[in-house]
Amino acid sequence: MTITANGQSFDLESGTTLPAFLESIGHKVGLVIVERNKQALSPSEAADVTLEDGDTLEVVKIVAGG
Repeated sequence: MTITANGQSFDLESGTTLPAFLESIGHKVGLVIVERNKQALSPSEAADVTLEDGDTLEVVKIVAGG
């Protein structure tokens, strides 16, 4: 299956979970904000997502500072 994340295409195994995908690109649920198909996910929602062919993700790293 193919998904798009931050404008880049990724070929993944069917049944790949969002947490597994995030780890594969160097991120963790709870340390990023994820929008899936234009819908923002809470960390608890993101932890339970299985990605589907054609999904579009926007992944934004949370940065603290002032």
